[in-house]
Parts: sequence; C-alpha cells; structure tokens
Amino acid sequence: MKRRRAREYALQALFQFDFTGEEPDINRFFEGKDEDKEVIEFSENIIKGTIRNLPEIDSVIKETTEHWGIDRMAAVDRNILRAATYELLFLEDIPPAVAINEAIEIAKKYSTAESAAFINGILDRISRTKKRH
Repeated sequence: MKRRRAREYALQALFQFDFTGEEPDINRFFEGKDEDKEVIEFSENIIKGTIRNLPEIDSVIKETTEHWGIDRMAAVDRNILRAATYELLFLEDIPPAVAINEAIEIAKKYSTAESAAFINGILDRISRTKKRH
C-alpha cells in the first residue's frame, strides 16, 4: 500500500506539472503530509524520472496508441500512462504486471472504468513490445 500511495502522489505531481510546465518542488509538495521516507522517495523517483524521460515516454505512448493523440487523452489518464510507462521502461525492480495492475487500480480510483481498460491495453502492449533500459 505504501507504493500505491507513492504512485498516487506521483500522479498528482505529474498532473500539476502537465498544467504548469514547472517541475514540482518535492519538499514543498510533501509539506504537511505525514509520510514515510519510503513513500516520498519512491514518489520522487517516479516524478523526476518521468519528467526527465518525458519525450521518450510520450513517444512510446504515441507509437502504441496509434490513432489517439496524447493531447486528446484525459489529463489524468495521460499522466497515469506516463508514470506507468516510466516504471515499465526504467524501473527493473518492478515487475511489468505490478506496474500495469497499479496503474489500472489508480485509474479506477481517479478516472473511469473505461479509462482503466484503455490504460490496461496500452500498457500491456508497451510491456510486450518495448525493452527496458
């Protein structure tokens, strides 16, 4: 559950970044939140890693979605996909099935059931076709 919370925080920060274009200040972002160091560190890894690799991540998502422009996606779905794609491509200690399942559960909580199915299909295809770094 700690990693789920970290992923949810990462989604919130990436959503904010998506609209402002400014990388979130992690210390300020977690100010007033009583969180474990592990949650903060994992969330920070996802946030910074996703932003640092955003051009490649967006390119992989665009390639995989074919007829769906990334700009046409709901902002929540787009950022769930970005964070999960980061995990799939760059975090070797996270099994692909775990990254995909977590993204689906977060989509169910923050988006819609249809979004969860959409995200599942995209991430499954990414996990089968792209090599980890």
